[in-house]
Amino acid sequence: MSEPEGMSLLFEGVAMLGFALVFVLLFRKLGLGATLGFLVAGAIVGPEVLRLADGAESKMGFAEIGIALLLFLVGLELSPSRLWRMRKEIFGLGLLQVVVCGVALAGVVKLGSMGLTWEAALALGLPLALSSTAQVLPMLQSAGRMRTPFGERAFAILLFQDLSIVPLITIVAAMSRVPPSPDAKPGWELALFTLAAVIGLIVVGRYVLRPLFRLIGNLDEREMFVFAGLFTVVAASALMQSLGASPALGAFVAGVMLADSPYRHELEADVEPFRAILLGLFFLAVGMELNLHAIIERPLFVAGMAVALVAVKTGIIMGICLLFGMKRRQAFALGLLLSQGGEFGFVLFQQANEAALVSKDATSIFGAIITLSMATTPFLMMLTKKLRTDPEPSADGLDGPQQDGSNAIVVGYGRFGQTVGQMLLAQDIPVTLIDTDVEMIEVSGDFGMKVYYGDGTRLDLLRQAGAAEAELILFCQDGDAMDTEMLESVHHAFPKATIFVRAFDRRSIVKMKGAPIAGAVREVLESAVVMARLAMEAVGVDQQEIDKSEREYRKRDLARLKLQKETGDLRAGRDGMFSQEGQAAMIADAAVMAAADEAGADR
Repeated sequence: MSEPEGMSLLFEGVAMLGFALVFVLLFRKLGLGATLGFLVAGAIVGPEVLRLADGAESKMGFAEIGIALLLFLVGLELSPSRLWRMRKEIFGLGLLQVVVCGVALAGVVKLGSMGLTWEAALALGLPLALSSTAQVLPMLQSAGRMRTPFGERAFAILLFQDLSIVPLITIVAAMSRVPPSPDAKPGWELALFTLAAVIGLIVVGRYVLRPLFRLIGNLDEREMFVFAGLFTVVAASALMQSLGASPALGAFVAGVMLADSPYRHELEADVEPFRAILLGLFFLAVGMELNLHAIIERPLFVAGMAVALVAVKTGIIMGICLLFGMKRRQAFALGLLLSQGGEFGFVLFQQANEAALVSKDATSIFGAIITLSMATTPFLMMLTKKLRTDPEPSADGLDGPQQDGSNAIVVGYGRFGQTVGQMLLAQDIPVTLIDTDVEMIEVSGDFGMKVYYGDGTRLDLLRQAGAAEAELILFCQDGDAMDTEMLESVHHAFPKATIFVRAFDRRSIVKMKGAPIAGAVREVLESAVVMARLAMEAVGVDQQEIDKSEREYRKRDLARLKLQKETGDLRAGRDGMFSQEGQAAMIADAAVMAAADEAGADR
C-alpha cells in the first residue's frame, strides 16, 4: 500500500531539512560555507544515494523564487549615489573580469572537452566566470574588510557579476537549439515589451509602491511589510515571465526602484529570511540533480578542470587588478578570493540544458567542478596568507593612530537624534539614520537628510544597516523601551560598536543597570540645568555662586542615582535632594545662627 502523498511530502521535508541542517553546520564549522553544505546534503538525500527524496525539478521550480529574492536584495543595494561612486570599479573592473574570464574559460572548456561546439563551450565557460557571492561576502564580513578599499573592489566585481546574470541568461537563450514556439513573439517585439515593462515597473515603484509602504509604515504593521515585500518581488517576476523575459530581471528592477526609499533596510530585513530558505532549497535541488555516476566515471577531468578554473581566474583577476593600480599582493589576494565558481553557475547550466546546448551529464559534471572549486577557496586563503599579506612596516618615524571619524548608526531622528546626528556629520563622521515616523522621514528628506524607515531596536535591521562594522550605535528614540537585556543582545551581536542610549528619566537609567553601554544621557537634564542658570542670572546671583550651585546639584544627583541603581528604589537618597522642607530648615538654621550672633554681640 502506497503511503499518502501528504505523508510522503512531510517525510521528504524532514529528510531534506535534517540533512541540510547537519551538513550546513558541519561545512560552516569547517569554514567551507553553507552553499557546499546544501549541495552535499541534496546529493545524499537524492535519488543517486539514499533516495529519501525525489522530484528535484518541481522543487527547483519553486525554489527559483529564492533566486528572484536574491536579485531583489542586490537591486536594493544599488542606490544611484553608490553606483556613481563605484562606477569605475563596477563597470570597469567588473566588466573586464566577466568578459575576459568568460571567454578564456570557454576556450579552456573547448580544449578540454573535445567534440563540444563553440556555443556549448560558451554556455559552460561564461557561467564559470562568476564567483560565489554567498561564499565571498561572509568571508569579507568576518574579516572586517567589507568597507576597506579591498572589500569594496571585491564587492564591485561581485555586484557586476550579479548584474551580468540577466545578459548571460539572454545569451544562452539566443544560442538555444530548441525550436521557437509558433506563437512566440519576434525578438524585436519581445525587447520592446520588456523595455516597456521595465519602465512600467519604475513608474509603479514611484507612484504606487512608495505610497503603499508609507501607508503600511503609518499603520505600524510589520507583517504587512513582509507581505508587501514578497508581493512586489513575485509580481515583478511574474510580469517579466509572462512576456517571455527572465523573472530575475523583474525582481532586480523591483529592488532598484526601491533602493532610494526610506523602507530599504526594513525590506531587506523582512525578505532576507525567505531568500535564505528558498535559496537553500534551490541548492538542495541542484545537489539532488547531480549525476554522481557521470562524475565518478571522469574524476580526473573534474579535478583537472577545477584546478584550471581556479588558476585561470586567479591569474586573470590579478592581472586586471594590477592594471587598475592595486598592489601586487592585494591583487593576488583578490584573485584567489574570487577564483571559485559561483552559485549562479548552476542556474545558467540549467538554462543551457533547457536550451539543448549541453546534456544533463555535462550539467552535473560542471556543477561538480564548481562545487570542488568552492571547496578550495578557504584552504587556498589559509595556505597563501604569508604571500598575500604585506610585510609589517617599521614604526620608526610614524605618527600614532589619530581619530579620523567612524561609522555611526543613529536610531531615532526626532528632536534629540537630530542634534546628535548633525554634530557627528559636522565632524565628517558617516551616519546612518533610522526612524519609524513616516512624516518625519519625509520632512527630513526635504532638508537633504536621508532617514531610513525601520525599527532600529531589531537586530536583523541593525545588521542590514551595517551595525556589524559600525563603531557607534546611538539609541536616540523617545520613550523608555531600552533595558539591560535588550542592550546586552545588541552588544553581543555587534561587539565592535560603542553604545550610547537616550534615557527618558532616571527610571530608565535604573532599568539599564549593568547594561554594556558607554553612557546614558537623560534627555532633559542638560537643558534644565541651562534654564536654571539663566534664571539665577536673571535675579542677580553671582556667577561663582551659580557654578557652585550647579556643582553641588550634580554631585547630589549623581550620588542619588548611584543609590537608586544599586537598590532599585527611586526613594533612595531622598535626603540628598534640595527641597522646600530642606530650604525652610536651612533658613531656620540661618535665623538661629544670626540670633545667636546678635546675642553674643549684646553681651
